Amino acid sequence: MQTNPAIFKAYDIRGVYGKDFDEEGAYRIGLAYAALRQKEGLTSGAKIAAGSDMRISSPALKARLIDGLLDGGFDVADIGLVSTPTFYFAVANYGYGGGILVSASHNPKEYNGFKLVRAKAAPISQDTGISEIRDLVVSGSLKKNQTRGISNKNDQALFDQIKHDLKYVDPARIKPMKIVIDPANAMGTLYFDELFKRLDCEIIRMNWELDGSFPAHEADPFKRENIEDLCERVKAEKADLGIATDGDGDRIFFIDDSGEPVEPGILRAILSKIFLRERPGAKIAYDIRPGRITEDSIRENGGVPIVTRVGHSLIKETAIREGAYFAGESSGHFFLNMGDEGCYEAPVIVTLKILDEISQSGLSSSDYVKPYQKYFHSGEINSRVGDPAGVIGRIKEKYRDGKQNELDGITVEYPDFWFNVRASNTEPLLRLNLEARSRKLMEEKRDELIELIES
Repeated sequence: MQTNPAIFKAYDIRGVYGKDFDEEGAYRIGLAYAALRQKEGLTSGAKIAAGSDMRISSPALKARLIDGLLDGGFDVADIGLVSTPTFYFAVANYGYGGGILVSASHNPKEYNGFKLVRAKAAPISQDTGISEIRDLVVSGSLKKNQTRGISNKNDQALFDQIKHDLKYVDPARIKPMKIVIDPANAMGTLYFDELFKRLDCEIIRMNWELDGSFPAHEADPFKRENIEDLCERVKAEKADLGIATDGDGDRIFFIDDSGEPVEPGILRAILSKIFLRERPGAKIAYDIRPGRITEDSIRENGGVPIVTRVGHSLIKETAIREGAYFAGESSGHFFLNMGDEGCYEAPVIVTLKILDEISQSGLSSSDYVKPYQKYFHSGEINSRVGDPAGVIGRIKEKYRDGKQNELDGITVEYPDFWFNVRASNTEPLLRLNLEARSRKLMEEKRDELIELIES
């Protein structure tokens, strides 16, 4: 079938399997990736990592993807069933020339897709290669290399990743805790199993069996309805903490002991403080969506704030370019820039750091978080609109007396409230995020903007 050009997104490739693309599309993506990397100077015979998540269509797609990479002239390391962070680790740790992971992250079961990286897990985004791969795939002008590559397996990536990540915290400092974890029948299961074999904690497992049909709920903890059962279970079990991860395991969310989710902006602020202890004066990157407590924390702890566009690849590219040590996205992506070891999401390291921080504080997780709850956040509100650019233009006009920034969509700041409205990179939506210094003002301005967006 013809591959739909619309699946080539701002920072990955994603669409409905069997409708937008099929195994032949996966093969062409492998060939096109090989052509791109050879054009960039990576020689034939270099080793490329290929892995997949647990989606039903992933094994067949990965098999044809590998065929495309081999026919493109590269050797392939098949790293098997892996989370996105484990995939990134493998590419960086083993010195591979790059890699492709078959995954559609948190999207519903009918979707699948591909995440692409260069050496050291450096991201490939729309502006740095995905558009070129799209053009090669759609053109039909791809050719096989004269020499076909060789494929072998590497099943050590997860074990080596956990060994690596444990270097960032002394496990003996983490007190025995009761923790409820819900990986949504998806890839976080694998690294949590390996990590907690090495920690003295009681783990209560929810939705643990890998299942690409997502029988319990959608694998997107950013949506409150997908973590309601976890919040209730934390309270029922009198647990110290709850943890949720998304479909491919690169986003992580925490629930405090009172059963309340910790806002990603607050978690990012806490992690900024932790990483600035390790690297005083470091640059810390974060996306432009509201979460002002992050900027507060960076400045209070002597760091340098770096604002980025939204999107995991875009944030990583900025962090690498600016030399930021830590970066965080409002949707639950948290990145550590380890220099020659790569810059990518590190949910295992984040888990270790949070467990260590709470252990050493002597506080409950809810009491630890309270001082960070200074602002009132609307949450992300999505609206389908026919003319996103027109709506953003009306917002710019109505709020022209505010401080405006067009880095990503439109951001407007006033002394007592601030917001961002931007078009989604992955769905036909406008996304609103707003914060204010009082709940009343947040609700008033939120409703005002929703009415303007949907009018």
